[in-house]
Amino acid sequence: MPNIQDVAKQAGVSISTVSRVLNGTAKVNNEVKKRVEASIQALDYQPNPAARSLRTNHSRIIGLLISDIQNPFFMRLIQGVEDEAQRHDYSLILCNSNENPQREQQYLEVLYSERVAGAIIVPTRERLDVVTLNKFKERNVPIVVVDRRVKDKHVDAVLVDNVRGAYEAVAHLVSNGYHRIGAITGPLTVTTGRDRLEGYRQALRDAGIYNDPALERSGNFDVATGQKLAGELLQLSPPIDALFLGNNLLTLGAWKAIHAHNLKVPGDIGLVGYDETYWSSLDELSLTTVTQPVYELGSAAFLRLYQHLQNPAIESRQEVLLAATLTVRGSSLPRPVLPIHGTRL
Repeated sequence: MPNIQDVAKQAGVSISTVSRVLNGTAKVNNEVKKRVEASIQALDYQPNPAARSLRTNHSRIIGLLISDIQNPFFMRLIQGVEDEAQRHDYSLILCNSNENPQREQQYLEVLYSERVAGAIIVPTRERLDVVTLNKFKERNVPIVVVDRRVKDKHVDAVLVDNVRGAYEAVAHLVSNGYHRIGAITGPLTVTTGRDRLEGYRQALRDAGIYNDPALERSGNFDVATGQKLAGELLQLSPPIDALFLGNNLLTLGAWKAIHAHNLKVPGDIGLVGYDETYWSSLDELSLTTVTQPVYELGSAAFLRLYQHLQNPAIESRQEVLLAATLTVRGSSLPRPVLPIHGTRL
């Protein structure tokens, strides 16, 4: 693998001249610059980004730490971050915590040691490690959290209005004649789970329907959890007439449980899920979903980080809130008029 000395030798210049061409730190004679660039191309020389950032004290690499790389939601978010980063001449280091706080902590330390310019994080918990955060702050490396809040007055957040999104989903079910609505909203240790539960509860209260704790479930954002918890709700008596699911994987799991109980959607039970995916619009599913602007979420997270990179003096915390929309399909069609099991307030 060629190094900077090889480039200098082929171009007939000093190593410092090659460095100036690479970093743009000083003017170089145009003819000399062309010779150096030609040698770089001929040798296929690739500068070491870490070493270069040490020399220039300026990195063009952003760390992106997501919580579940298997979830299609995060693949779209990654694309939004990456496209915006590329437009601003930044590259990404991608890390996956797999919803594990210990792994999250390890990757934060890796990003710090790699001297990234900044970091965008989907946190697994509400409080990031204080010692690690202070290291980033001391080096003026900004952090932006996306999709979920953290309790830190110095960390910006780019979010979707999950309370409103869940509210509109449940209000839609109520308006279509569903009144005994079960909810599986994800872990309550992260704000997405809690906010969606709060939206569910608010919609029931505003409709004058008693909020029965027996109809609420929480757990990991995955298919197995959705299937297990939906199975529990489907065995209740009196039966539920609809389900609200807190993310796409929970919805897929609930769908499996519904079919295992030989129920039909929406004939026997209504269904609204959170997150639009490629399978939501398939004819055999025709799933009503709360559609999040996922690509825009990623793009906005990078742009907020970029504002900090351009102006490190920014200190005030900012929370950017994007709106979700309800995409209505066949899984929540109006229910035939039946006796109401839910208790009116």
